[in-house]
Amino acid sequence: MINIADVILAIKSDAQVSVHGNDVEQITWHDDNPTNITNEQILAKQSELQAEYDALAYARARETAYPALKEFAEAYCEKEIGEDSTKWDAYVTKYNLVRSNNPKL
Repeated sequence: MINIADVILAIKSDAQVSVHGNDVEQITWHDDNPTNITNEQILAKQSELQAEYDALAYARARETAYPALKEFAEAYCEKEIGEDSTKWDAYVTKYNLVRSNNPKL
């Protein structure tokens, strides 16, 4: 769940606030909330930010699953310089498997 303090800062980047227990009912405004941000606005923004975060789950999964950049460089160089595409073909297979196992939704 997206943190309430982060949500408030997404609404007003210079807000001075602390939140106890990630609860909208336990917000302390150190700047007296000059723009009068409501709990409803906070919860709506939290839902929006959570949806954006959830929509990128595939990208986070891919990032950790892709073959290492070193593996790419080695395979590419052997293909281009050494004219042996064995490692390149294996790299492409791994890369495509990551993409198929973690599709964009």
